[in-house]
Amino acid sequence: MAAQHMQAGVLFAKLRDIRFLRYVLASVGALAVDVGSFLALLALGVAAAPASAIGYSLGILAHWLMSSRAVFQDKVAADGMARTRQKALFVISALLGLALTTAIVGLGDWSGTDPRIAKGGAVVVSFIATWLIRSRMVFRSEMRTAERA
Repeated sequence: MAAQHMQAGVLFAKLRDIRFLRYVLASVGALAVDVGSFLALLALGVAAAPASAIGYSLGILAHWLMSSRAVFQDKVAADGMARTRQKALFVISALLGLALTTAIVGLGDWSGTDPRIAKGGAVVVSFIATWLIRSRMVFRSEMRTAERA
């Protein structure tokens, strides 16, 4: 019971964190691009796993634009190697999310689950994984400090 209370406290602290709220909003925008593309491709007869991968890839682009300009704008590295490293880490986090999404949707489709339901589960798993990576590794404060030194 104490662990659940602690988890609820952590969740409420995150909800108060404006950066987390901006990340949620950026994720919703990227998700709209992702899912809209996914559903359009399904309607065009594209298989579920490739449609999921293409949709997610378009969502990656949308998420970088929103994340670097509205969520982590104060932690974007200056031009140069630090910025290149940051972009590479963002792409790696996105590829991890893409792999998770594609695998979950593909496995769901293979097992007979509606691909839209599998996509819903994949969204949750991918969101958690990429938030943790991006907030702790990609856009950490040390990136900007190291660039100034």
